[in-house]
Amino acid sequence: MNLESQYRAPICEALEEFRRKRVVPFDVPGHKRGRGNPELVKLLGQTCVSLDVNSMKPLDNLCSPVSVIREAEELTADAFGAAHAFFMVGGTTSSVQTMVLATCAAGDKIILPRNVHKSVINAMILCGAIPVYVQPAIHQRIGVALGMEYSAVEQAILANPDAKAVLINNPTYYGICSDLKRITDFAHAKGMKVLVDEAHGTHLYFGENLPLSGMAAGADMAAVSMHKSGGSLTQSSILLLGPSMDAGKVQQVINLTQTTSASYLLLSSLDLSRRNLALHGKEAFAKVVRMTEYARDEINSIGGLYAYGKELIDGRDIFDFDTTKLLTFTQGIGLTGIEVYDLLRDEYDIQIEFGDMSNILAYVSIGDRMQDLERLVGALEDITRHYQKAPSDLILSDFVPPEVVCSPQMPFYAEQISLPLKEAVGYISGESVMCYPPGIPMLAPGERITADVVEHILFAKEKGCSLQGTADPDTEFIRVVK
Repeated sequence: MNLESQYRAPICEALEEFRRKRVVPFDVPGHKRGRGNPELVKLLGQTCVSLDVNSMKPLDNLCSPVSVIREAEELTADAFGAAHAFFMVGGTTSSVQTMVLATCAAGDKIILPRNVHKSVINAMILCGAIPVYVQPAIHQRIGVALGMEYSAVEQAILANPDAKAVLINNPTYYGICSDLKRITDFAHAKGMKVLVDEAHGTHLYFGENLPLSGMAAGADMAAVSMHKSGGSLTQSSILLLGPSMDAGKVQQVINLTQTTSASYLLLSSLDLSRRNLALHGKEAFAKVVRMTEYARDEINSIGGLYAYGKELIDGRDIFDFDTTKLLTFTQGIGLTGIEVYDLLRDEYDIQIEFGDMSNILAYVSIGDRMQDLERLVGALEDITRHYQKAPSDLILSDFVPPEVVCSPQMPFYAEQISLPLKEAVGYISGESVMCYPPGIPMLAPGERITADVVEHILFAKEKGCSLQGTADPDTEFIRVVK
């Protein structure tokens, strides 16, 4: 990385110059720097609204960047160790979908873990790719799906030599990493592209003693959520390319789905966040690790709760662990993660990232303070004291291995009927069911609906999980292939 050049923020510099000129706007957006919507100015502030502008020559165009956006993307590629970087304003969902759409056509196979984000499933619906799932093992204590064991990926590659790509989560939402370098090298040796979903891995590019990043492992593409641990505004993301990829072709794929009216608020936040991480990321994420380790030790001293970390590493299903993830197994106090999630928000005014059947995730990053973590630990201690129950009636696993029947595209576009969930057992699902967050489908199109899956969905619903994906907002009915 050329540290000297990383002090630049080309998009932000262009916006400041544009604002100084006080240009009269006869273009969109229609609020005209906020004058047409005073309530918006009151909420967001004049500075913010005045920078909500349209693409124009001095500010470049995200669909075909030639000046300041292109410079900012080049600086980002340098900072992340990539051959090319694209700024994305449709979230990492759009980055992930671009990776799949850029490598797979209708009928092409893609090897991937089943515990992928819904954006991957949706990308396969769009392009007609055929999934070859590597079923993750389930951790016997904490009940979560693990990484992809190298031998299982090797077997899948050898059994499907015509597959176009291998997709890997790095890390998973639960901080678990697969043997990324070894998988990448083997996939490349067999002529396959390697796609890395790093929605929760921005910090891997800047922190020390953290798991290997996608670009460092030699991956062909990596989708990185800068807005999660990187500090940019929500919905802003980057797509990184290795030297094997045709950047022009990838740009064309991006333009199939990404807006032609890119937000300069999002673009400038990516520009500034890249600069901040390039200049200060190493020490910032070292602090994050220290705070998380402190909180992990404090939670484990409460009794009943289990905040897990590197002790899970086994070199196989859990090749490495991201220690910035503050995950806590809650069933030791007789509560699901969903119940603890709700208690923290409703009784203690603490908003954590998610709660599932067995765990909670407190997302710790560069904006957190030690006193906030101390407040979280105190709240968990109080919950344990006042709400602890016997865990006998809880479901351990947060993942039921699915029975895959066909590609997600076929049932999604097939003629469907709607059935009550319990009466749908045995049918092929035409839609997804997931708790959000984390957005990992419990059931996806093309999978057979089993009694175990139905029980899992109903339990999640009973415990207050926010279920999404079905046309029925109450998830009492599900659409199946007729």
